[in-house]
Order: sequence, then structure tokens, then C-alpha cells
Amino acid sequence: MSHSTIPPGFRPIRHDRLLQEEVHDAYKASAKLREPAYCPQCSAVYREGSWRWADIPKGAREEPCPACHRVNDHYPAGFVTLQGAFFTAHRSEIMSLVHHEAQRERLEHPLKRVMGVEDRDESALITTTDIHLARALGEAVHHAYRGELEFHYHPAENLLRVHWSR
Repeated sequence: MSHSTIPPGFRPIRHDRLLQEEVHDAYKASAKLREPAYCPQCSAVYREGSWRWADIPKGAREEPCPACHRVNDHYPAGFVTLQGAFFTAHRSEIMSLVHHEAQRERLEHPLKRVMGVEDRDESALITTTDIHLARALGEAVHHAYRGELEFHYHPAENLLRVHWSR
């Protein structure tokens, strides 16, 4: 993907800089949730101002977490496209790396999840619940296999598209 193929509304970002969200994310609570709370879908617990994996405390009320909310709405925050002849030849090992990285991130951060993987003939499209997970997946593949890595962020929609090819 070259700069001439950047989708409308997106802008390229440098991958050596931290991505700062510029707009309010509709999937993040506008006010602090009343504690304790837990997500009835994934069992993540909201405590001390953040979602984490923990035992559900007694008296906790049900509150869907932002990741489950995105999954239910089919509204990803990140899109990671992997493609190229090298990807096609090494698809299983690259996808294994992606799944390992996604699992590692999810164990530490309940809101960072892969929503789906769409396998195509010469590419794969991975959707995520978090822009930072999309970035981490792209960087993990780039670190392991080099190639071309591009990030395109749409500030109005808080959406990140990551494109890796080799």
C-alpha cells in the first residue's frame, strides 16, 4: 500500500511514535463505572478504574465491557492486513505468531482482543477491538519477518488500519 492508496479520511502515521487517540471513543465509558462490575459475556472485572481478569466479587453488577460491546456490534477498532508472496508461502507460521501475540496481549489486557480473521487467497484480514492491539500485531510481524509496514489512522473514527506485506 503506497501513500497514493491511503483510504479517504485516513492519514499515515510514523510507527516510531505513540498513537494518541484524538477523539472520544464511543465504546469507552463517558463516566467512571460504579464498582465492582463484571462483564457477563467474558467475565472481565471492572475494579480500581480498569478492566482486568480477576474473580468476580460478590455484589458485582453486570456491565458489558467495551471489547464485548464492539464484538456484539461488529465494529472493530483495528484492521490488520497481511499480504504478499512471502506471507502466502509462510502463512501458517506468521498466523501462529499473530495468534501468540494476540493471546499474550489479551492475558494482560482484557479489552485487547482479536475479533476475527478473514483468510483470503493471498492475504489475511485481522480485526481487533483495540487500535493498540492492531499496531502490536503489525509490529510483531514486522519485527520477525521485516517487509513493509504502514499505519493509517482515521482520527474522526478512532480507527487504525495496519498493512504489512512482503
